[in-house]
Amino acid sequence: MDHGEHVEENIRGMSADEELHERSRDWICASARYNYSYNFSWLGRPIIQYPQDIVAMQELIWTIKPDVILETGIAHGGSLIFSASMLELNALCGGPQDSVVVGVDIDIRAHNRAAIEGHPMCRRIEMLKGCAVAPQIVAQIKERIRGRQRVLVFLDSNHTHEHVLAELESYASLVSVGSYCVVFDTIIDAMPNEMFPNRPWGPGNNPRTAVRTFLDNHPEFESDQRINSKLLISTAPDGYLRRLR
Repeated sequence: MDHGEHVEENIRGMSADEELHERSRDWICASARYNYSYNFSWLGRPIIQYPQDIVAMQELIWTIKPDVILETGIAHGGSLIFSASMLELNALCGGPQDSVVVGVDIDIRAHNRAAIEGHPMCRRIEMLKGCAVAPQIVAQIKERIRGRQRVLVFLDSNHTHEHVLAELESYASLVSVGSYCVVFDTIIDAMPNEMFPNRPWGPGNNPRTAVRTFLDNHPEFESDQRINSKLLISTAPDGYLRRLR
């Protein structure tokens, strides 16, 4: 058995292990009390992602070799820096030379913008300030992506059902066949409601409920369960959406 076959056997086994899935969910809930996702940075900027999802994003970027990555939600900019650095590595290895990451956020704070614009990876980053689902922002993003052949999308801004569904309806159609739209924080649906005080989202109203509604109406996408089973620890269970056609 070669390495690839061994990995697939591992993933099949984990997929069928309900106790392991339950323990993984319990660990996520327990660690979230300590803001676990805030503990990590990428090339000097806070990334606010789980290491497992960072590795999964790297695998997607390497495999797809996108010439543009769209990200909703910027925060401290770590995810933008991550995506830009992966695109830079792809370019060094023969991938698209002019690839870029386009980030949009309703609130790009001055100190975060300055840090991002002063970073060596900034040459591959474009930022837009505004609501990701505002018609003028959607139009600007579509104009920036026009003509690009391989598009990868990461959605990680407002986590309400309504907003995420609007993002999916606005941007999933831009995803190229074989690429992905990754919806983060679907894990909210599996967490206790009391973990989201003063938030407009929670169980029953979150990215995962939006994903379910979206998939019911868009058979051209599917949730990649292989990625779910491989990661186990993830903020995006059922959120790795692959475009089939």
